[in-house]
Amino acid sequence: MKFTLDIPDDIADRLKLQPSNISRRFLELIAADHYRQGRIGSAEFHRMLNFSSRWETYQFLKDEQAYLPYSETDLAADVQAISNLLATE
Repeated sequence: MKFTLDIPDDIADRLKLQPSNISRRFLELIAADHYRQGRIGSAEFHRMLNFSSRWETYQFLKDEQAYLPYSETDLAADVQAISNLLATE
């Protein structure tokens, strides 16, 4: 898919957007946003950006502060699951 994005030159210069990397950067931002919203998983994110390893993917997501929503309810459920697992051993 291709699309065109018009940004005033003075703003692009201030944001240090270069034609050689702008397409990649926008793809990264779009992918990170969809990951944050839970629309794609880390494997899909990895594939979209063609990272060499999952560790590179995880580092990029960390750098972009692209974390999945994780509530106190999620934490409580995880604690309960671990407690149940440990109780059966």
